[in-house]
Amino acid sequence: MSTPHLPHYDAARLPTSPPLGSPAPAADRDRLAWIAPTVATVLLLVLGPAALLFGGLSAMATDSCGPDDCSQALETALSLIYGTLFFGSFLTFGAWLTSWVLPWTRRWSALRAALAAAALLPPVFVLLLVFTLPQG
Repeated sequence: MSTPHLPHYDAARLPTSPPLGSPAPAADRDRLAWIAPTVATVLLLVLGPAALLFGGLSAMATDSCGPDDCSQALETALSLIYGTLFFGSFLTFGAWLTSWVLPWTRRWSALRAALAAAALLPPVFVLLLVFTLPQG
């Protein structure tokens, strides 16, 4: 009875990988990872309050036509503004926070930039709707 031939085990030739939970190697770190979230933060400090202020004041567009005689286009635009102010705030906060907490490696650079840009979309959309309100 013979034993099957097993290849020789040589620990020096086995590939090594860092243990789980260890930080990424310095070569994989993205030194510019802070730029996209910082730009989004600065822009949100301006766009967020402006969208909230102008979106809140947009109800005054119905002053000339009264609450019952306004056009359907104006009512739809106001509904979109208030819906975006409410639901868009969750999207904005989630995308902004995620762009900051993603690992600062090159692998996540594109997603970090996309999330930082996505965080700006709801306030920009509200401002666009406010400045293009149809007549009542």
